[in-house]
Amino acid sequence: MRHDPLLLESARQGDIAAVERLLALCRPDLRRIAQSQCASSVDPDDAVQESLLLIYRRIGALRTVASFPAWTFSIVRRECQRLYRSMRGQVELPEPDHPIFAYTDRFDLRRDLAAAIQSLPEKYREAIILRDFEEFSITEIADQLQLTREAVKSRIHRGRQMVQEYLKD
Repeated sequence: MRHDPLLLESARQGDIAAVERLLALCRPDLRRIAQSQCASSVDPDDAVQESLLLIYRRIGALRTVASFPAWTFSIVRRECQRLYRSMRGQVELPEPDHPIFAYTDRFDLRRDLAAAIQSLPEKYREAIILRDFEEFSITEIADQLQLTREAVKSRIHRGRQMVQEYLKD
């Protein structure tokens, strides 16, 4: 994927016209990536549209111009996987006798977990949601929140500890 470094830098700095031009230029490459990464049951155009939206929203968090191709590839790949999972209705579950089912089928526990996450301070709740529910990588969370990887790991760890403490009470 070739890109103009000046255009990309302008887009990173928030120039809307540059972002729109960049997205128009990279769309064919994103489509090619989606066609190679999406399962046959997933429409590559849907993955491209979702990826374009994510790129538009997060371009300011991109740390280096050189990482743009790998960054966009990972976004498209993740969208293909997300769309595939949503088409199937759920992720693959473990065997019915797996110990996790002792907890997950209880509505009250799910309600308590939601309440525990909601009770977290915003900075911890945001990191937990991005990691555990939206399945972002540590690097992607760091880019989006403009933090170091270590700070993100710390927020996730502390947030999970707070959730555990909440559930113990």
